[in-house]
Amino acid sequence: MNTEKTINPPSGYLAFFLFLLLLAAAIVSFALHYIAAGVATILINFIFVLPGLVIVNPNESKVLTLFGKYVGTVKQDGFFWVNPFTAKKKVSLKAFNLNGQQLKVNDSVGNPIEIAAVIVWQIKDTASAIFAVENYLQYVNIQSEAAVRHLANSFPYDNMEDEGANITLRGGAEQVSLLLEKELNERLDRAGIEVLEARISHLAYAPEIAHTMLQRQQASAIISARRLIVEGAVGMVEMALAKLSEKKIVKLDEERKAAMVSNLLVVLCGDRSVNPVVNTGTLYH
Repeated sequence: MNTEKTINPPSGYLAFFLFLLLLAAAIVSFALHYIAAGVATILINFIFVLPGLVIVNPNESKVLTLFGKYVGTVKQDGFFWVNPFTAKKKVSLKAFNLNGQQLKVNDSVGNPIEIAAVIVWQIKDTASAIFAVENYLQYVNIQSEAAVRHLANSFPYDNMEDEGANITLRGGAEQVSLLLEKELNERLDRAGIEVLEARISHLAYAPEIAHTMLQRQQASAIISARRLIVEGAVGMVEMALAKLSEKKIVKLDEERKAAMVSNLLVVLCGDRSVNPVVNTGTLYH
């Protein structure tokens, strides 16, 4: 496999000046009716001088090959002259942004989900990008899709069905992004490509189970909220009984305490406003 070799060819301004000089000499030769000399000068000018002139723009490069052999890569921007018989392939060194399409895959517990990623990548080895793979743009697209699918198959969507999972696609966004970036760098290293950033841009349950999973999430949220309410209510009841006993406001036996606890829990844990009932008798009559 070819590895990148950076070269610095001579400036093209001297060659361009030679081109103009030879062009002027050819015109003079034709004017003086030296047809053979003029034709020879024109051929030399357009075969050996002009084809060797190369312009390299900022954040671009030119990969040079001579009769099927890799010569080197010009990465410095400017105006240069190279061997006129070399083939010149322009390769951009700018950062590319890949907005991946939404993929329908199964997570680690088998739930169908939709997932997509945004990937920022850049060519770091022009020789590998040109010679190691057939089409580096297509290679990036295919390998990125494969990496996202593998990532989705490796972790659950959330902890509802796999409570022991340390990393989930929904809850571990930073860790998932780092793992995706690492895997992409491993896959794309063959093509001389470096992934600068990889982020999950879309994550959702597939439409056929989205409604069911939403109901399940709502039920889980309600249970968690009720558990918190009950814990708070029990603490308030304990505090109320302790304060009544401490200040000796009223002396309660076990049955009255049980009735008081029951009433307080109904008031504190109920999801609707309570309608008080006035008791004109006693607890025992």
